[in-house]
Order: sequence, then C-alpha cells, then structure tokens
Amino acid sequence: MTINEKKNTIPLSVLDLAPVVEGSDPGQAFKNSVELAQLTEKLGYKRFWLAEHHNMEGIASSATSLVIGHIAGATSTIRVGSGGIMLPNHAPLVIAEQFGTLETLYPGRIDLGLGRAPGSDQLTAAALRRERRSGGEDFPQQLEELRSYFQADGTAKVRAVPGEGLEIPVWLLGSSGFSAKLSAELGLPFAFASHFSPDYTLPALELYRTRFKPSKNLEKPYAMIGVNVIAADTDKQAEYLATSLQQQFIHLIRGTPGKMKPPVDDMDSIWSPYEKQVVQQQLRYTVAGSSETVKQKLQAILEETKADELIVNTSVFDHQARLKSFKILSKLWNE
Repeated sequence: MTINEKKNTIPLSVLDLAPVVEGSDPGQAFKNSVELAQLTEKLGYKRFWLAEHHNMEGIASSATSLVIGHIAGATSTIRVGSGGIMLPNHAPLVIAEQFGTLETLYPGRIDLGLGRAPGSDQLTAAALRRERRSGGEDFPQQLEELRSYFQADGTAKVRAVPGEGLEIPVWLLGSSGFSAKLSAELGLPFAFASHFSPDYTLPALELYRTRFKPSKNLEKPYAMIGVNVIAADTDKQAEYLATSLQQQFIHLIRGTPGKMKPPVDDMDSIWSPYEKQVVQQQLRYTVAGSSETVKQKLQAILEETKADELIVNTSVFDHQARLKSFKILSKLWNE
C-alpha cells in the first residue's frame, strides 16, 4: 500500500524536545516550539507531543506538563500531550492532577503518553524521586494507580481534582518489549521509539499486535512509531542538516550531551569508524532527503512496520529549516 493510498488513514504527528541550540537558550526554544505547533496545526498534523528529559542542556521540556499547557494555550485544535511522562519519576496522583487540569483547560485535546525509563542518568533519577526505587519494575502498579484516579465511580479514598471522571487517552511508550506486552494486555494504544531503537521495532510491534486484548478504550491494536525526518530541497542539503542529529547521538555515546550543534560538512572528522557504525544503526529509522527521497523511504518504513500513525522528530539546528521540513513532509503526504 502506498503513502497516497493511506494518506486518509495514516496520521502524521510531531515529537518535540524543545531543543536548545548552541548560542541560544530555553526561552527561545519555547518560542520555537510554539511556532512549530502553530504551523503543524495549520498543516493538519494530528498531535504535538513533548518528551520528559532531565539534566540535559539541549532539551528544555523537562517540566513537560507545563510546556504542554503552554503549547495547548497557543493552539486551538491540534492534540497536545506527552511523549512521554516518565512515570517512575512522579507520584501517580500528581500526574493525574496535572493532566486532569490540562484536560479541564483544553477539553478533548490532551494525550497522556507514559514511559517507564527515568529519562535521565541514575543520579538525576535519584534526585527527582528523593528515594531509590526499583528500575521501573513497579510500573504496572503505578499505571494502575494513575488510571484509577480518572475513574468516576466514587470509590477512591484519594481523589484527583481535577482528573476524576475525565476521559484522557493513555498511551504506553516503549523501546523494548515490556510496554508492548503491557499495552496489549490492557488494550491501550502503543507508541514505539523507532527513531532511536530500530532493532526492537518489529519484534515489539508483533508482540503488541498478537497479544492485544480489546478494551473499552480500544477495539483493535493501534501502533504509532517514531521516525526522524529531515526534508529539504535536495538530498545533499538534508544530509547536511542531519549532521546535527548525528552529533547529538555521538555526544550521548561519549557521555557529553549538550546543546544542539550546527551542521558540519564532514562527520568523518568528528566520529570514529566505530561511532559511525553505532550512530547509523541507532538512526536507521531516519529519513533525510528531498521530497521524493523522503517519500520513498517513508513508504518502505510503512510497508515494513504497518504503523497506524507516524510521529516525526526533526532535530535541525536552524529553526526555519525545521519549519520547512515539516512543510515539505505535509505537502508530499497530501499532494
């Protein structure tokens, strides 16, 4: 099945990390995120999700719920949510209250995507939680507690206000099979982090689909995958822009994360042969090129994964080039 045949059934969404580029600051990152959300809303993108990361100079979306509210307040129709909230970092009641407040302020527009990773290094995770907990093993219990606060049966001894009785879509996010199995068991939509964990994509999707149990939330499996997309006028220009993303991963591998760096002409002067191999493997679900190249590569990804929705991350140093990439993608998706 081709992209054009599926254009009415395969939505496009946006994953934003509120990137802070070299020479800039979080304030400008938030302004850029608002502009991107307003543009993608006009272009017909379905969701605009923000991700929780901590102790990272190049990512400004650490207070994810606050940024979601800021984006929702600057838009009017696009769904806004988390991709995701790292639940082990928080008391479930607090997340229920935060998202209950968001849903009350912006009815019918809020998504709650949940992950079980700390979204940071272990030292930062300990600082966030104020106590050492298990490494996500109690995630199913935390999830059950969180979802209970949205129930309207009046049996809860502790009530989430706002939150109680609200219909807030809950998604599980993953980069392995754990959340695939859990979301299948609970009959929830599932989002897989293909944009940085490509090797586990197909096994996780297969696990989710084969084990899925219908629920009141969802009758059949619904899987969204993350894809890095960088579209430009030419393949060469897109590949040049993509070097900022490659540098991000190099510095993660080296344990030296920082602000997003400008693109470079020669990555071979930056990475070793081993690092190049690792980064190219991790970024296998990255599509960089002209409109035609992007179309062909996304077509292959759709055929391979049979995804129900694509959520697009575009890590580009130049904000205007980032906006243009989303415009090009929207045009090829709908033409």
